[in-house]
Amino acid sequence: MESSIEDAPPAEGAAVTQEQGPVTAVRSAAAGPPSSLSPSRAGDFMQCPLLYRFRVIDRLPEKPSEAATRGTLVHAVLERLFDAPAAERTVPRAKSLVPGQWDRLRESRPEVGELFADDPEGERLTRWLGEAERLVERWFTLEDPVRLEPVERELFVETELESGLRLRGIIDRVDVAPTGEVRIVDYKTGKAPRPEYAEGALFQMKFYALVVWRLKNVVPRRLQLVYLGSGDVLTYDPVLADLERVERKLLALWEAIREATETGEWRPRPTKLCGWCDHQAHCPEFGGTPPPYPLPVRSAGSGDAGQGRMGAD
Repeated sequence: MESSIEDAPPAEGAAVTQEQGPVTAVRSAAAGPPSSLSPSRAGDFMQCPLLYRFRVIDRLPEKPSEAATRGTLVHAVLERLFDAPAAERTVPRAKSLVPGQWDRLRESRPEVGELFADDPEGERLTRWLGEAERLVERWFTLEDPVRLEPVERELFVETELESGLRLRGIIDRVDVAPTGEVRIVDYKTGKAPRPEYAEGALFQMKFYALVVWRLKNVVPRRLQLVYLGSGDVLTYDPVLADLERVERKLLALWEAIREATETGEWRPRPTKLCGWCDHQAHCPEFGGTPPPYPLPVRSAGSGDAGQGRMGAD
């Protein structure tokens, strides 16, 4: 699922505040080490370990963006469209769902209403909703909902590997053929990546395929990324060896996260994406200072491997 509004909400009892100046967080006393890995959080750590810490350990608040919120809205519309009988899954019906799903999104996540707080006449909001409608309409040129009967939509999946690593995520759509073959589908409201970056885009889908394989002992027949921003469809047919490689990669990634959690050493990794990061005020690369580390750390050479160790729960 493409959205920044997703799988790392503040812990129960935590409060976050945003005032003029640097963003601050009031952390719950129950804050603890990471206990699971999702595709988004795995991507965060690979992009920048410090970003992972800010999102998972410190749970710093982030401002909603128009692009991510539009993605959430479009996903909701495409999910709800399949509530209608096949013959009624039309472009006009899909576009008519946009205003209502926007209202529901604002009710469930009031913070997204801040996106248009400086738009008293509603002109920007009207254009933004129109962009969402165009993305929904483009989907009909890529797939035919009349011929689709998804077995699952917005499916939460979770499994625990033999190592104790818990994997979790939300799959946009699962289709199952009469022959039993499984297709995993994910909607993207951005543009398709260039071919040299396709492997990175498929990482999320292989992650989901691994979870499905471990849960159902079935290797999905096809992984499908639908790019509404550019009108492209990227497909990949995995084999068991693919999923085994992904599992090994995730185990190595989790070990690196475990080590950083125990030592408190979360190094920033500067890239061109830093310009869009909400946490520059706390990042050393921008002259900032991270919040005090909320977890116990292992002293160098102490040999106390248990202190701060990340468990399966």
